Amino acid sequence: MPTHLAMDLLLAAPWIVVLLVVVRRYAVRSPRLWNYAPLPDGPSLSVIIPARNEAANIERCVRSVLQSEYQHLEVIVVDDRSSDGTAGIAEWIAAAPEARGRLRVVRGAELPEGWYGKPWALVQGYRAATGDLLLFADADTWQDPALIPRAVTALRNEHVDLVSVLPRQEMESFWERLVQPHVFFALQARVGDLRRVNRTRVVWNAIANGQFVLTNRLAYAAIGTHAAVKDTVAEDVALAQLYALRGRDIFLLHAEEFMRTRMYRSLGAIVEGWSKNLALGAPLMMPPFPLLRGLLPYVMWVPVLAWVGPPLAWLMFRWDFTLLAMAASLLTWLEVYRREGAPVAFALLYPFGASMVAYIMLRSAWRGRRRVEWKGRVYGRL
Repeated sequence: MPTHLAMDLLLAAPWIVVLLVVVRRYAVRSPRLWNYAPLPDGPSLSVIIPARNEAANIERCVRSVLQSEYQHLEVIVVDDRSSDGTAGIAEWIAAAPEARGRLRVVRGAELPEGWYGKPWALVQGYRAATGDLLLFADADTWQDPALIPRAVTALRNEHVDLVSVLPRQEMESFWERLVQPHVFFALQARVGDLRRVNRTRVVWNAIANGQFVLTNRLAYAAIGTHAAVKDTVAEDVALAQLYALRGRDIFLLHAEEFMRTRMYRSLGAIVEGWSKNLALGAPLMMPPFPLLRGLLPYVMWVPVLAWVGPPLAWLMFRWDFTLLAMAASLLTWLEVYRREGAPVAFALLYPFGASMVAYIMLRSAWRGRRRVEWKGRVYGRL
């Protein structure tokens, strides 16, 4: 092998290794929800759906839950003082014959001092719930009829206190397709193999997906409910870490076949939503060293340079190894976009998607740790 080619391969090796890791990780994703046979009946279950200005989503979400194959089920929609038609849509569905007696709408009380909106809505739903099992589900999700029965089986068979699932992300607009796969890739890079997370006793390694959190009522009450995480916007991660701290087992599964979610519909919503989540949520998933957690929001964008750097280096210096790095990067993003269900043609724009994520991360560090804006509410540091 010519010396210069060997050197180029050596310099491009980090991008080639990332490609191989990504291909392998997607190929062996486990555990998977489809490995758990659905349990159509069992303990009574309350599905609690917090909803603030979710008129575009609430009908699809509620109807999908009502179509669940799980028999002993009630649905509680907590209208978190919406200014759109969310409550009216939910009440209209509740009045239909097929939902009567199975769906209730709780009008949320005024947000107390020191609370974020979502934990407050969830606690109000919990107070109204009657089920032995509790499922906290976001309004921007769609559930397959077999989702809940299979998740209940996982909760029972694994002998754990909390089950959470990772869904398929829906991406329809240009900006969703460009940016969202990069954010999900960054999050998955931190989480890694779910088998390392499940039943963890390393508190900062525990996570949950707040779009679907299934737990038994006794365990939830024992850790203090969402009232114990009322002052964090990343309430799902904080809740999972409380379970781990109290010696209770959590269990995550891949469930792309059984659940879908469309988190954000526009560039503005993407920027606002991730600005809310990243700077406040990411430090929770790091070792509890104050300096490290304080610094992380300001440097978590740095890995983006791995994707933006080679094209810039090629344009500026014409270094040959950057061509190999760009080729490996493109193959990596083709795999990520394909697996995440986004059009693979958008992988050709991967440097621009990465640059947008860097901007969001920096914005999140600058603004999110000082104040949070979300759905008409502005929170200072709680």
